[in-house]
Amino acid sequence: MHRRDFLRLLSFALLAASGLAPRRAGAAHPRERSRPLQFVFAQIRYRGGDWNPHPLAVTPLMEELMARTSVEAHASRHEVGITDRDLFSYPFLYVTGKYDFDPFTQEEIETLRRFLTYGGFLLADDALGQPGYGFDRSLRREFKKIFPDKELSRLPSGHAALRSYYLLRSVGGTRIVHPYLEGIQVGGATPVIYCHNDLGGAWERDPLGNWTNACTPGGEQQRRDAFHLGVNLILYAMTENYKEDLIHVPFIRKRLTR
Repeated sequence: MHRRDFLRLLSFALLAASGLAPRRAGAAHPRERSRPLQFVFAQIRYRGGDWNPHPLAVTPLMEELMARTSVEAHASRHEVGITDRDLFSYPFLYVTGKYDFDPFTQEEIETLRRFLTYGGFLLADDALGQPGYGFDRSLRREFKKIFPDKELSRLPSGHAALRSYYLLRSVGGTRIVHPYLEGIQVGGATPVIYCHNDLGGAWERDPLGNWTNACTPGGEQQRRDAFHLGVNLILYAMTENYKEDLIHVPFIRKRLTR
């Protein structure tokens, strides 16, 4: 399915779930109504470092996404290399790690620049949580190559990504390195959002269903914030008008973090 079709179908499904969709019989083409909506969580596989510190993190997040929204999702992630032919089939990309990783090739830099400029979204998640070292150092180095004239900067508390489903007042994770998110602006969009707090560690359960990592110092409230942020960022990435126009409707504004 092309990204444009995916966005149109997903936006309609979200509106329908909230009771805000048009009620005209012709609001959606019959062929579109019969298509299943499938979100795929695509994780970047890179060289060096540790691209996969939390291999069991995605399924619990997908379960939460499907339980709380009308989005249908694949339960497991899809691993993708930056130059893989199917990269542009996944409008949402996730990159995480703990340690320094190998520099991207020029082809990888140009591919990511195209992906992020033409409407793709990337969530970066520092699993180490030590600013200036390891994953954080390598990630900033590579983003400077991708967008030489732009900087990762702190997102305002009223950014649409923090209001796209839940109205978030705090940023969760296994630890609170920074109580805010960073991002890169391209035009009027934020195609890159960066969290320092190890979201994946907070999402991860072992095969028996137990949490693999404690969340400190905020405990389960902090874990819940991490899940809510994950849901918000997926909806922010996958819907165009939902994250801008519809963010202001009363129904969405009543979705307070509980």
